[in-house]
Amino acid sequence: MPLIELRGVEKDYMLGGTVVHALKGVDMVVDSGEFTVVTGPSGSGKSTLLNIIGCLDRLTRGSYKLDGIEVGQTDFDDLAEVRNSRIGFIFQSFNLIPVLDVVENIEFPCVIRKHPEPRAALRARARQVAEDVGLASVLHHRPDQLSGGQRQRVAIARALVTQPSLVLADEPTANLDSVTSQQIIDLMLKLNSERGVTFLFSTHDLRVTRHARRRLAISDGKISPEEAVAAEAH
Repeated sequence: MPLIELRGVEKDYMLGGTVVHALKGVDMVVDSGEFTVVTGPSGSGKSTLLNIIGCLDRLTRGSYKLDGIEVGQTDFDDLAEVRNSRIGFIFQSFNLIPVLDVVENIEFPCVIRKHPEPRAALRARARQVAEDVGLASVLHHRPDQLSGGQRQRVAIARALVTQPSLVLADEPTANLDSVTSQQIIDLMLKLNSERGVTFLFSTHDLRVTRHARRRLAISDGKISPEEAVAAEAH
């Protein structure tokens, strides 16, 4: 069963008095354990697509199934629960909370759940995930005491602590130098191969795209059938 299945997905926005068709009948399938990259120019629909898949926004028309469950028309409160329980996010700007240390930032998505787990168990798992991504020496540092690479490792650990079915990454190496970018890519590839974590990226970074198991191109709100076929063959 596919992890992600989009069928005829459309997303419209109002810009002033004009309707903007951001996604135009997108069909897309991602299986569990894939390492898939979506590429395309600015304004092509990449961010909108990730927002739909990440349950940050609702589609206008079509069907979106996550792990076999239809979530495309789910109301916003229920979408929040889906996000918190099944999806991890990695952002290019890290989005860490300045007043919290590494462990506290990592465990935060679990703390804000409707039904949070016992704090001691959560703290232990957050520490373990932090150590797994190479942060054992900075567990009690705050974000302003960390390098860019360390901050992105915190973001990766935070995405993993909820034990999600899917991790979405929006330009995860955009603010990193080339050496640090490669280290982050290697870490995500390791998590993908050893743990079977499913990654879906939006990126312009060729260092990321060349490692992808599949590469999908989006342009003018549509995924090119030719690019999709080529990516699956890769």
